[in-house]
Amino acid sequence: MRYQIRHALVQYGADTILEDVNFEIRDNEKIAVVGRNGCGKTTLLKLIHGDIHMNNLDSDETCGITMAGKQRIGFLHQISFPEVETTVEDEIRKTYQPVFACEARMKEIEQQLQSVQDNALLREYDGLQQQMEALRGYTWRQDMEIMFQRFGFALKDLERPIGSFSGGQQTKVAFIKLLLSRPDIMLLDEPTNHLDLPTIEWLEAYLKNYDKSVVIVSHDRMFLDRIIDVTYEIEYHRIRRYPGNYSAFVEQKKAALAKQEKDYEAQQKEIQRLTEWIEKWKNTPTKVSATRSKRMAIEHMVKIEKPRRFDTKAFHALFQPRTTSYTEVLTAKNLGIGYGAELSRVSFTLRKGERLAVIGENGIGKSTLLKTLTGIVEPLGGAFSFGPNVEWGYFDQQAATETHVDPEQTVLDNFWEEYPKLQREQVRGALGSFLFSGEDVDKKMGQLSGGERVRLALCKMFQTRPNLLILDEPTNHMDIVGKEALEQMLAAFQGTVLFVSHDRYFIRQIATGILEFGEGKVTQYPYPYEDYLHEKEKRLALSGAAEKGGAAGAAAGGNAKGGAAGFSSGTDAKGRALQSAPAISDVFDKKTYYSPGKIKSRLTRQREKYETQIGESEQRVAELKLQMMNPDLASDYEKLMELQTQLDAEEQNQESLLERLLETETALQELE
Repeated sequence: MRYQIRHALVQYGADTILEDVNFEIRDNEKIAVVGRNGCGKTTLLKLIHGDIHMNNLDSDETCGITMAGKQRIGFLHQISFPEVETTVEDEIRKTYQPVFACEARMKEIEQQLQSVQDNALLREYDGLQQQMEALRGYTWRQDMEIMFQRFGFALKDLERPIGSFSGGQQTKVAFIKLLLSRPDIMLLDEPTNHLDLPTIEWLEAYLKNYDKSVVIVSHDRMFLDRIIDVTYEIEYHRIRRYPGNYSAFVEQKKAALAKQEKDYEAQQKEIQRLTEWIEKWKNTPTKVSATRSKRMAIEHMVKIEKPRRFDTKAFHALFQPRTTSYTEVLTAKNLGIGYGAELSRVSFTLRKGERLAVIGENGIGKSTLLKTLTGIVEPLGGAFSFGPNVEWGYFDQQAATETHVDPEQTVLDNFWEEYPKLQREQVRGALGSFLFSGEDVDKKMGQLSGGERVRLALCKMFQTRPNLLILDEPTNHMDIVGKEALEQMLAAFQGTVLFVSHDRYFIRQIATGILEFGEGKVTQYPYPYEDYLHEKEKRLALSGAAEKGGAAGAAAGGNAKGGAAGFSSGTDAKGRALQSAPAISDVFDKKTYYSPGKIKSRLTRQREKYETQIGESEQRVAELKLQMMNPDLASDYEKLMELQTQLDAEEQNQESLLERLLETETALQELE
């Protein structure tokens, strides 16, 4: 056990935020903390970090926080650097103070050893060398520069004052410092904000192989699915632990709720039956003993708590277009986009009913494309045109969350100001569809959270009932339930959608096509996200095979001219297994090279791994079933529920492994 919280109570004034919290970090677990906005997720991270304290520390209950030894805890949250004139490099170098201290002592010992031979100094020097290796002290500059560039910065930015960067960029610098410091427990609050897809994918690999513990608060469902071992959910001020990633948690919660509802109803029926029997016969002398027995049976029952439904309150608007567009909705031909200097040239066609996701690295022109199409930015060449009857609505995430409006204006007046011809009932109805109901409509604009501002901006846009939605990062600041509600809206929407997003789960649920901004070109894929990934891998595999064939032909030609009997390769094909945390240079600099031989080898290893995991899972299922048959647990509802939850999760895991094994075997057959 690395870290443990027992029976914690956290209050702000008279408001209870967290109640009876039991939380554990075991070994090198990767833990997700999920829940609705405002439920207390960030509060839990602050409690772990020591920024706030439990309110019941002085109580007689068994409560408190314990750690295994001294644990270094690092916390990524919104940060501002006080020394704004300090350069970025000097700020990051603060992370390496232990390395520099170690280096200085090693130099002192080297000078002393020139004049005297001392075994104690030699042993100390040997220990310092091991410490340098553990701290990655010999490669600190390389690690710093590689990671700095991977987060979207240029090396020359290291010389800039930290105060010259935006808030989002400063958060990235804080993230870089945290990753380079390699704490024992890493706390991440929405780590994928401000990151593009390639960086998010790298971060997944890094955190998955990180040899210490990570606790993550995030609304990025695919990010959580690919990293997490354990999920904690905060709901109604309580917290509960679920084994597995986010998808496993969702299934376990549904199954547990269904079982609890079934058991609760059965118990209530039994209580009602016994109560009616008691009422009927309680005054009959010959039934006194039986009546007493049944009353005691009710009293000794382990009462099953009435299940509370999921906290799934979300907006539920289902707007449809005012008019219908023609088939050709939007066409761009060699469209130049940028601010003065050209960022990209774009050609694509968007047809009626399609939902096209725009993806790619930051700073390459995705949002600029939307601004160009909506007339905010002038095109730098080429042309684009909307089809007949197209009426578009534009959602700009950045503009939606800015605070340029009157902070004293109410939500009702802000909306009504934009649509003055609507009646009060119509305004309240529209706002109610986006969770602004009752007293919420009188909330001041200056009091709105980022998520509430996004909902208000979407509400305004949908009020025009456009048939083409142009959306720039619509899911930012939304919790998972809000994202799911928006997914349902867009899936039911009968118009056309063009959107920019870094949320791969959202893209997978919504997109019917992909517009990818890559290095030097923009490519349109007429496939959903999963098919796009497969198609891209095929293209890379074919490209790799062609390059390999070309290189072999060139080598053969050289041998024919020179009469050589063979040739040697200058590349190192030996793969390196990650030991503890991956080397930063390995994760960032390695160029993925595809070839049929490598793909077959990888798939074969993958098949063997799945077969082993299925065997282990079958053994765990058998053990759990044996435990549930234990007669000592017949009346222990809590324990049985826990075992049933584990069994359901393990059976779900088996199904998932079998599906992956089948997919792997199918891929091998196709490759062969």
